[in-house]
Amino acid sequence: MNEFGVRFRIGVFGASHGPAVGAKVEGCPPGFKISEAVIQAELDRRAPGKGPLTTSRAERDRLEIISGVHNGKATGGPIVGLVRNKDTDSSAYDAFLRVPRPGHADYPAMVKYGGHHDHRGGGQFSGRMTAALVIGGAIARQVLDKHGVSVLAQTVQIGKVRLTKDVPFSIAERTARASPVGCADRTVGMQMVSEIVRAHEDKDSVGGVVKCTVMGLPVGVGEPFFDSVESDISSMMFSIPGVKGVEFGSGFKCAEMRGSEHNDPFAIKDGRVVTKTNNAGGILGGLTDGMPVEFRVAFKPTSSIAKPQLSVDIVDLKPIELEIKGRHDPCIVPRAVPVVENAAAAVMLDLMLRGGFI
Repeated sequence: MNEFGVRFRIGVFGASHGPAVGAKVEGCPPGFKISEAVIQAELDRRAPGKGPLTTSRAERDRLEIISGVHNGKATGGPIVGLVRNKDTDSSAYDAFLRVPRPGHADYPAMVKYGGHHDHRGGGQFSGRMTAALVIGGAIARQVLDKHGVSVLAQTVQIGKVRLTKDVPFSIAERTARASPVGCADRTVGMQMVSEIVRAHEDKDSVGGVVKCTVMGLPVGVGEPFFDSVESDISSMMFSIPGVKGVEFGSGFKCAEMRGSEHNDPFAIKDGRVVTKTNNAGGILGGLTDGMPVEFRVAFKPTSSIAKPQLSVDIVDLKPIELEIKGRHDPCIVPRAVPVVENAAAAVMLDLMLRGGFI
C-alpha cells in the first residue's frame, strides 16, 4: 500500500500538514557508510524555493534519522528518516471537503475514505510526500555510486518550451543542478523560467517533462515480464503525484518507425558490446543491455490554481465557481527533478540486489 521494493524497500509515512513526513528504508547493506549530508543535499534540491517559480511555503526540510544508522553506518535495521512540517496553513482546505478542486484527488479521496482522510494540504496525496522518496533514493544512490552507477534527471520541457538537443552527461549533470528549473541548457532554462512566470501571472499553472538517465549499469539487471526494468520504473514514477506519462528510449515515437529504424545495431567498442543507437532506452526484454537507461516522465500542470474554475457543491449538488486560496507551485517540474532522480536510484538498487549484482 505505502511501500515499494523487494530487497531495497521504501515505506512512506506522514501527511502534508501533519507533524512530519518521512521514509522507512529497509535493505541497505549493514556497515555501509551513510552520509546524512548527501541526503540533506538532495532534500534541499526538492525543498520549496523563493519567488514566482515555487510555493511560498517555507520548509527547511531538515533531515532527522531516528533509527538504522549508528556511527555513520547502516545497522542492518530499518533506516527511518523524516522531515518535520513547520510552515503549515490549513485554513484554505476545509472548503475542499464540500467543493472539490478540479484535477485534484479531493473528490475520490472523500468518497473512498468517507471524509475521514487528512485533507489538510492534500494529506497523503500532496507532493510533499515525495520528500520520502528523496530520502530513500539518496540512500540508494550512495550504494550505487560505490558500484559505478550514476543517475541524472533534468528538465527537458516546461509548457511549450523544449530542450531539443542532447547534452553530454557530464555537462548536463553540472548545468542542470545549477539551473533554477533543472535544465541542462542555460538559454533554454531561462525560457522555461519565463514560461512559469507567465503562468503564475495568469493565476494558472504549467506542466512539463523530466528526462532521466542511468549510467554504468551492468548487462542483465531486471527480471522478465512483471518485474522488468520498465515495469518497476514506471510503477515508481506513477507513484509521484502529478505524473501522467512515462516513456523509454524513443517512446511513443517508435509507433511511426519501421523495425529497420528502431532496432539498435550492435557493435564493439573498447572490447565490449554496445549499440550504435539507443531507441530501446537501454532495456531489451525487460533487462538492461549495457547502454544508458533513458526514460522521460510527463507531469501535468499543478491542479491548484488561483484562476476561477467550475466545480460542484457535493452537499447541495449544484454547480459552483471555485477560486482556490493557499500556497501552491505554479509548476511542480523543477522540484520534481530530484524526486525522479532519487526514485530511479531506489528502483535500480532494488533490482541490482535482487539480481545478485550487489
